[in-house]
Amino acid sequence: MTRILLIDDNTMFRSVLRRHLERTGYQVLEANEGEEGLRHLRDGPPDVVLCDLFMPGKEGLETIRELRQCSGVPIIAMTGDGPAYASSMLGLAAKLGANRTLLKPFDLETLLEALREVLSGPE
Repeated sequence: MTRILLIDDNTMFRSVLRRHLERTGYQVLEANEGEEGLRHLRDGPPDVVLCDLFMPGKEGLETIRELRQCSGVPIIAMTGDGPAYASSMLGLAAKLGANRTLLKPFDLETLLEALREVLSGPE
């Protein structure tokens, strides 16, 4: 079973996304900020990380940079903090090592497509 580490400070978002992903056959680990997510990674690497960019504590860009330094796990960065600002932050996340980026809100099919893409690796 494919393991997803979902790092996002929004409890409701994590809960809803987790239910949807588990219904489609994924196992989901949750973290409410980057440091907790990195601890999960040390316990055993997931197959993919979904990481929000704006969180208290260790925020997403720093988390992505650290994930990239210690692991080759695929990363999908996501944010919804205003389209113009979010776009530039998602671009920075890609430069730091995110394999894909998603602007919130996104639909489940968009997320599933992104997951299939990063899990299949480069073609």
